[in-house]
Amino acid sequence: MKKHRQYRSPYKVKKKKPIYKNRFFWLGIFFLILFSSIFYLLFFFQFFQVKNINIEGQNKVSADSIKSLAESKLENKILLFNTKSIFLVRSGEIKEQILSDFPQIAKAEVRRKLPDIIDIKISERVGQTTWCREERCFSLDREGIIFEEIFNVATDTFRICGGAGDKPDLSLGDKITDEDKLSQVLYLESKLRDRLQTSLAEINMVSDERLNVKTSGGWEIYFNPKEDLNWQLDKLSAVLDKEIPSEKRDELEYIELRFGNLASYKYR
Repeated sequence: MKKHRQYRSPYKVKKKKPIYKNRFFWLGIFFLILFSSIFYLLFFFQFFQVKNINIEGQNKVSADSIKSLAESKLENKILLFNTKSIFLVRSGEIKEQILSDFPQIAKAEVRRKLPDIIDIKISERVGQTTWCREERCFSLDREGIIFEEIFNVATDTFRICGGAGDKPDLSLGDKITDEDKLSQVLYLESKLRDRLQTSLAEINMVSDERLNVKTSGGWEIYFNPKEDLNWQLDKLSAVLDKEIPSEKRDELEYIELRFGNLASYKYR
């Protein structure tokens, strides 16, 4: 009777370890818990929810109105839950909205102050002069922007006209002229007040090459802002001193200073 030999397999079948005995499983759980904790801490923990909004620098603009606008931009939604986390505050968006909604404000700074405060610092526009179109008048700042309508303007108030192009409708915040042109007009006004023995009624920015200055006496002076204004002012002083005595100036219609060395004038 033959005997059969039994052969053993050279390989052993390893038993699969339960997943909870795998170190990577517990490492994953640890990082998941860590991430969830940080996520909750940053976006939902009450300690970092915005509770105060501080407004500085306002004078004419209502602080409550600015605060209300900022509050409307604070709330965000994450995973169907609302949050006012300071880490999600969009400072740039709040700033842009403030400047858009309040033409009286020239600059706005919005800063997050941990853990739960928003600081808003604003700078309001300052009127440099009065700008008018027909019966409507506005405060005009040094940037050439109208930001506040003025009602019941006194008839003897100096004003600037023109410079708004063909824009039919005016809105607060519109740029009427650029800073360089406005600077020229204000410089001219200052110099003329020193040199003339009469006050000014208005300066009309007719075009890039023409400024019409109207005196309170009703006569006008024509300047070219593209040329040297000081030279034109010197010509004006010379013609007034040598050819047009003060007692005859109310009879003037205009003095023309725009061309070369000439300073022509006309009586009514």
